Amino acid sequence: MTQRMVAILDDEPEIRRMLSDALEDAGFRTASFARATEFEAALNTMSPDVCLVDLGLPDRDGLTLVHRLALESGASIIIISGRTQVQDRVTGLELGADDYIIKPFEPAEVVARVRARLRSPKTGLRTSQTARFNGWTAHFDRYMLEDGSGEETAFSHAEGEVLRLFLDAPKRLISRAQMQETLGGVAGESFDRAMDVRISRLRTKLKEDPKNPRLIKTIYGAGYIFLGDVKWG
Repeated sequence: MTQRMVAILDDEPEIRRMLSDALEDAGFRTASFARATEFEAALNTMSPDVCLVDLGLPDRDGLTLVHRLALESGASIIIISGRTQVQDRVTGLELGADDYIIKPFEPAEVVARVRARLRSPKTGLRTSQTARFNGWTAHFDRYMLEDGSGEETAFSHAEGEVLRLFLDAPKRLISRAQMQETLGGVAGESFDRAMDVRISRLRTKLKEDPKNPRLIKTIYGAGYIFLGDVKWG
């Protein structure tokens, strides 16, 4: 079995060493970087499955880097940061991160979160990267939504996971528990907030009326239903 790769971007040598040791003991390959410029240069020759990104980088704003990775990379993104404010977590998730871990942390928790992000999807074996629904086309190979006029809007890896989940199960109730089981992550307030952020951003990109969305309906106390007519391929 091919080992999955985790990229670690943190300017603290001890944290890089601790995470590398824990992840490699768990069977992952790792690549560690102290600076954003080194990490970005390495992306030309490597394709990590998960990126662990500290926000307090010496040469680049970590949130800007997270947003770029979300739009341009197929990797899952987990922020590791000492910033404890709720707004920092919300902003990170809104910019496309899949998870947010506050320092200090136990290495075993990070390994568990990485494994959760890499958990195999349970929505079937669909390999098509294009879906059409209600005048929209979703291109999962390049993370783009295209409307009927040909105008394109980028979506993040995290938003794409949720959109694919909806498109794989149109007109069926999807509960929070099903979302957590399928997409990975740790159940709780942080996961629920991450889902709220992703769904809100998807609705905006699909030009939904926030007071009366046509495609992604909230069933209060139960979950969500995607009401579009979906055709894959």
